Formats: sequence, structure tokens, C-alpha cells
Amino acid sequence: MNYTYLISICILVLLSGYFSATETAFSSLNKNRLKTMAEKNKRAKSALKLSENYDKLITTILIGNNIVNIAAASLGTLFFMQIDEANGATISTIVITVVVLIFGEISPKSIAKDCPEKFSMFSTPYINALMWLFTPLNFIFTQWKRFLTYALKIEDTQKISQEELIMLVEEVEHEGSIDTDESDLIKNAIEFNDRKAEDILTHRVDIEAVPLDASLDEISELFSQTQFSRLVVYEENIDNIVGVIHLKDFYTDDVVKKDGISSIISKPVYIQKSEKISDILKILQTNKSHMAVVIDEYGGTLGIVTMEDILEELVGEIWDEHDEIVEDFVEIDANTYDVDGSVNFDDFCQEFDIEAEAESVSVGGWVMEQLGKIPENGESFEFENMFVTVTETDSHRVTRIRVVITEIEKESDEDEE
Repeated sequence: MNYTYLISICILVLLSGYFSATETAFSSLNKNRLKTMAEKNKRAKSALKLSENYDKLITTILIGNNIVNIAAASLGTLFFMQIDEANGATISTIVITVVVLIFGEISPKSIAKDCPEKFSMFSTPYINALMWLFTPLNFIFTQWKRFLTYALKIEDTQKISQEELIMLVEEVEHEGSIDTDESDLIKNAIEFNDRKAEDILTHRVDIEAVPLDASLDEISELFSQTQFSRLVVYEENIDNIVGVIHLKDFYTDDVVKKDGISSIISKPVYIQKSEKISDILKILQTNKSHMAVVIDEYGGTLGIVTMEDILEELVGEIWDEHDEIVEDFVEIDANTYDVDGSVNFDDFCQEFDIEAEAESVSVGGWVMEQLGKIPENGESFEFENMFVTVTETDSHRVTRIRVVITEIEKESDEDEE
């Protein structure tokens, strides 16, 4: 019996395991983590550079892996033919397949998957040497890949989408690397550019405004009632907003008493309802303004957007000591919820896990669409697994609704069956 064959087969299986582990390590490593390690570790820096040349890397690994696997199979046949000439080839196929599968594939890949960065750093110098050794073969296979890409018209789709990025943040949160608040902040920043003025504006019916010819006492009283630092000024009607009064200017500027409020109102900034809030933020910064007037397609006032509205899209609701805290969703019991009619309809759908479309931005507008009229208190309708009742209205608007989930018990019974 020739033990040289046996020792050679063992070495080749180990090399097969090395190539398999290296492939798994470089395909599953976290580049961001490796970049952080590369700042202090030269081996990590080399591994990062190698991972960026992935096509050449994977070609080298596959060439090496196929060479050692074929060599192991050939030597295995010779070894077992010496033991049993009649059945040596069959025995060799079975034994070598099992050995390579366990020690050359499954085991090394499992280990490398648990510590991809460490193994990639360990493997880097040896793979670099093999890449240099296989340079002619790498060149041939690289050109072959380019030909296939051109012939099959394969497009590069490696760019990460917004949905994938949000899913990645959720996975990191689930792993415990970041908390819920940090996760929400990152997701808000990712989705920030998708939001438009019409999604966050304060509607015209909710605007606190004063006419241009209002008396100083009237303006002072409204400042006192609202506790706002700014008030919108209009001429004749709310569709003709002519400026904004700042609380500080109103109480400190003596010119107001002589020339009226026209002397201290600042020129309004006008924007379209389809304007993205990231662009609105730049507009407000450029104009050194805190508020923008949103106009509709007819030039009328649709609402206003403030700097605070925009910042809340990033950090969540901002409350001060004068704000009346109103919860959007109040859980009455396990199946019943009280909902603010001004809630964004997309947030409503997400909260109750439903798929629906509406022309209106708010829940109140959606309710009026479903009923086909301006509703009164007590009117109701059914939608999917919900029973919706109007509980409060104000100035022809739906301000509060009650949602009862009607199919929870039924779904639970089906799950038990």
C-alpha cells in the first residue's frame, strides 16, 4: 500500500477546505467592519483591497479549488485501485466525494461564515501569491466573462436600493447593534428625500393668521392664545398671504405703533405642494426663513410648512411646553383604536397593516372618500377587517375616528386549526 498517495490526498483535501473557506469569507464579510479594522491593521487593509477586486479573486479561488479536487480524485482512484483493482474506481468516488464534502466544503465554509473578516485577513497573503501565479489564466477568464456579459447583455445591478438599505438597518437593529431610536432616525434620513410638502403641511383651515388691517390688540391676543412665535398675515382672504410677523419684532419694534404691522412683516416664501422637503429645507436656509407657504395649482393657499415640520420628519415629534399633546393612535382595548383624522394615510395603512389607496393625504380625507360625502358624528363603514366610525368632526372635517378590528378572533381560530 502506497502511503504517499494517502498523505497527498489529505493535503489536497486541506487545500480544498482552504479555498472553500476563503470563498465564503470574502463573499460574506462586512466591508464596513473591514474598513474600520483597516485603519489600524495592515492585513485588514490588504484584505479590503483584495475584496474590491472580487472577479479576479473568485477566479483564482475556483481555479485552485478545481485543481486540488481533481488531483484528489485522481490520486484517490490510484490509491484504491491498489487495494481493490476491480472496484477501486467506485470506492474512490464514494470515499473522496464524502471526504471532500465534509472536510473540503461544509466544515470550512461553516467556520469561515462565523468569522469572515478574520479568515479573509489570514488568507490574503496566500491568495495574493496565487493570483500572481495564475495571472495568465485570470486574464483568459476575465476576457471570457466580459464576452459573456456583452453577449448576454447583463447589466450591473449591484447598487443597493432604498428598500434594501432600510431592511439592512432593521437587521442591524434586530442584532442589537443600534437601538430603536437610532434605527428610526436612520430610516427617517433614508426616506427624507421621498417626502413632499403636501405630506407634512399644516392645512389652510388650521393656519393661525391675521388680516393685514388687524389691530395691534387683536394680534397681541392671537399671539397670547396660540403661544406661536410667528403668525401668517393675509390681505382680504387666506389665499393672499402677504407675509409673516415674528413675535420678537411685534413686541420690540416701536415702529409698529406708528406705521402698523406692514413695517415688520417678512416676505413669504412660496413653494409647490410637490416640492420635496429636502429642497424646501435648502430654500428656507437660503431665504433665512422659518416658514414657507404652499400654493395649489390655482395659486391659492394650500397650507404652510415650517422648519419644525421638516425637522420632525427626521427626529420625530418636537413638543414644547405650550403644545397640546395629541396622540395619533390611542389603543382603547385589544381590538379598538381612537385615531386622529389628520394622520397621514400612509402611516395609517402601516399601523393597521392594510393595503389601500386614496387621493387624500389624511385619514379624514380617506373617510370622506369612503362615505362619499361630508360625514356627521356616528356615521360608519366597513373596510377589509376594520369597522370605522366617525366620532368627531369640525368645520366639515373629520377630526377623530374609531377603528375596530373585526377579524382578529376569526384569524386566531384559523391559525389554531
